[in-house]
Amino acid sequence: MSDKGSHLSLKEIKVKNQTALVFGAGAFGTAIASVLSNNFKRVILKVRSQDVYDALKGERENKIYLPGQKIPDNLYPALTWDEVSELVEGKVELLVSGLPTKAIGEFCKDNYDVLLSYLAQGIPCVSLAKGMDSDTLELPNDIYYHHFADFRDNFTYLSGPSFAKEIMDKNPTAVSLAGRDRQVLEKILTYMETPYFKILPCFDVRGVLLGGALKNLLAIAGGIVEGLGFGHNTTAAMITMGITEMLRFGVVYNARPETFYGLSGMGDIILSVTGNLSRNKQFGFEIASGGNPKEIINSHRFTVEGHKTTKAAYFLAEKYQIKARLSRGLYNVLYEFKDPMEEVEKLMKLPSRFQNII
Repeated sequence: MSDKGSHLSLKEIKVKNQTALVFGAGAFGTAIASVLSNNFKRVILKVRSQDVYDALKGERENKIYLPGQKIPDNLYPALTWDEVSELVEGKVELLVSGLPTKAIGEFCKDNYDVLLSYLAQGIPCVSLAKGMDSDTLELPNDIYYHHFADFRDNFTYLSGPSFAKEIMDKNPTAVSLAGRDRQVLEKILTYMETPYFKILPCFDVRGVLLGGALKNLLAIAGGIVEGLGFGHNTTAAMITMGITEMLRFGVVYNARPETFYGLSGMGDIILSVTGNLSRNKQFGFEIASGGNPKEIINSHRFTVEGHKTTKAAYFLAEKYQIKARLSRGLYNVLYEFKDPMEEVEKLMKLPSRFQNII
């Protein structure tokens, strides 16, 4: 079958919802906006960059972050909040934040009144961020709660194995959605699910967010390991170490261990470490080729969440004395500029004794 969406026997969805508003037009924000176009009469994609806006409006394509993928006819880019207001059909029923973790705080501060006006109406918000603040060691939910403490139940957090390009191609995809309120989660499922995009709801917000953040470290490490010429054996050992560390970090955040074996943990690790569409893995490849981490980060417009999350994980491990050999080794490469080959070899030197030494 040539049409990747047709093999699911898609049925036409009767669109009853009015307008969804997505702010943050990176690859994933654009992909989720396209998913929402199945269930909403109109989807507005709030854009920050003029060139991204011009391409979306003129060529119906996000040429900067998601080239080669046309956006649906009922997806409208907007550069200003005034333009957003003009484009709204009926009323806004769903907010989606496609902002990277590092941009959340400033965006909430700069656009507080606008966001508050939506949240005060009871409109739910889905955050797509997968990272951790390297200065405060906070997860995305902590940052949103600082600014909108009275509306914690409005916020939900989507994470799981999902490349933006494959979502645009309508490949079958399953993700996790964590939140505090059952009714809010159920409402969002009706807004977001399609025959090819399925959501598993849960209440373990910190577990889902921590899994989404820490898998980025494994993706970078996976790119380094593969880029240095090591095979599947080494990658498998590295993944095992990473999952073990993830569980240890989870104890600090009171996360449920079983969450890390689900879509937002194990599922996202498998995708990000083995799939070459991962920006974090590509970053790892570039480091293995001799690139300077700082220079690589500065040369790209897209966000490599794992770069700052590595720093956060390192300081978190130091603060709580967490056994985290992989996180420390990756920190040595990214921030101390140690030789990646030496760090991988050091990581694989396991003590010869009968106990859990990973």
